[in-house]
Amino acid sequence: MKYIYKIVVLLVVAMIFGGCKKYLDINTNPTVPQVTKAEFLLPPIIYQMTNGTAQDYRFIWKVTQDMGGTSALAGPLIWEQHGFPSTSDNGGVIWRMTYVDLGLNLENMINDGIANEKYEYVAIGYAIKAWAYQLTTDLHGPIILDEAFTPGMLRFPYHDQPDVYAKVREYGALSLKYLNMTSPMSYAAVLASVSGDNIYKGDKAKWRKFIYALYALQYSHLRNKAQFKTNYADSVVKYVDLSFVDESESATVNFTATSADDSNPLGPQFGYLSANTTYYGRPTTQILKYLTGGVRGTATPDPKTSIDPRLSRMLPASTATATLGVYQGIQPTHGSNTTSVPIVYGAIPAGSTTYNGKYIFADAARYPLMTYSQLQFAKSEALFVKGNTTDAYAAYVKGIRAHMDFCNRYGRASKTPDVAISDPEINAYMASTEVAQNAGALTIADIMGQKYIAQWGWAGLEQWCDIRKYHYDPLVYRNYYQLTGAEIATTNGGKYAYRFRPRYNSEYVWNTEELAKWGGLNLNYMTQELWFSQP
Repeated sequence: MKYIYKIVVLLVVAMIFGGCKKYLDINTNPTVPQVTKAEFLLPPIIYQMTNGTAQDYRFIWKVTQDMGGTSALAGPLIWEQHGFPSTSDNGGVIWRMTYVDLGLNLENMINDGIANEKYEYVAIGYAIKAWAYQLTTDLHGPIILDEAFTPGMLRFPYHDQPDVYAKVREYGALSLKYLNMTSPMSYAAVLASVSGDNIYKGDKAKWRKFIYALYALQYSHLRNKAQFKTNYADSVVKYVDLSFVDESESATVNFTATSADDSNPLGPQFGYLSANTTYYGRPTTQILKYLTGGVRGTATPDPKTSIDPRLSRMLPASTATATLGVYQGIQPTHGSNTTSVPIVYGAIPAGSTTYNGKYIFADAARYPLMTYSQLQFAKSEALFVKGNTTDAYAAYVKGIRAHMDFCNRYGRASKTPDVAISDPEINAYMASTEVAQNAGALTIADIMGQKYIAQWGWAGLEQWCDIRKYHYDPLVYRNYYQLTGAEIATTNGGKYAYRFRPRYNSEYVWNTEELAKWGGLNLNYMTQELWFSQP
């Protein structure tokens, strides 16, 4: 997919350097189309969905404590301290993804689809646009909406989250509209090919479920609104039920791993996690505790095994002589204290110079965007808040079992895959003290703890939405390492982060007047709570 993206870029460069007159001639030469066809735009667009999120997740995971780094230097630790590096575009790649990498490519795909009755491409385009704007507002808060692609405009107004959330639903509705239309010409073969739709191969029924999944997650963010019990919780349940029926329908992007150009961005070949192995890519104590008895009880220190079969499938054990076979985690903001914690790829095999990869951090692993297990926990939470603990418990159990299936289905793409989780292992865990055994015993910490495990290592932004809507509550997130004193950024006034700053090289260089209106020039801007998590 990345290979196709490179070809498009090289063709554009070739035209530019081929001479100014030749470049301008494409506007009048009927043999050289002025508008790129939707069929050529979709593969690089889907690739950018993974590329953009993977880059920012490295830093979001430091805040959610999915992963940390071994370095004790101030630069690598700043995100773990809920701070930010000044004059840096780190944490702004999703912004770039939405407005540049997808940007006009997505607009052109939609416009070509409408003009030439390629309704599948229009529908997929609006679905991806809805997804991208949802992510961007949940990361940054106020963002640019319809003005983003206005010709000649150099400064752009922001719109707050209520407007963006409504716009996401509008884009979703447009996607559903075009999914219900039939193109005069069939594009099924193109969409099903390796250079087509690398998520659902053009399956319109599954793209409908993609939209419903996005709706469900959006409504689940509004946990603190007065209307949640009476309205939004029902919407969560409704759209979860309209969405994926099991993990086989989860939204994931396929990679062949035949080269680095077509490899999972979170895999070893691509190198986003291993480019600087002291900065990020190490599991933290939070996920380690959740997988070793800490969902409902007290986690086992320095474990070699666990009743949770996901421990050995998701995390690599230490290969250091003194801690061989022990599972360890980085304590956030204290990376240098646990330098023997291996990177998520696992160990480099003897006689090799490259990692084989592990779990979903393998070159050929599918890249998850939204999953069935994730949605079941969202449904369980909504029902629990409404007081329907019986149905909440049923969704909770489905979510745990589904994530075991997720591990087996998507987490075994390593060159040396772990053995699949067996039914006896699953049944033993489900009968253990780590799982609520009935509806009466179920707590919100049970649901959100299991959802944390299911989303670990891929759903960075959704992970943070959950943590923020519960305001980092240690009674809900039992294993979140609570920062104190010098562990938190000095600019934060002792507060946790609730947003990332917009991309530096666009907004802070060119759009500072608009940023100032929203408090974006304040040193503690990251601590300002977003609309979605407020009452």
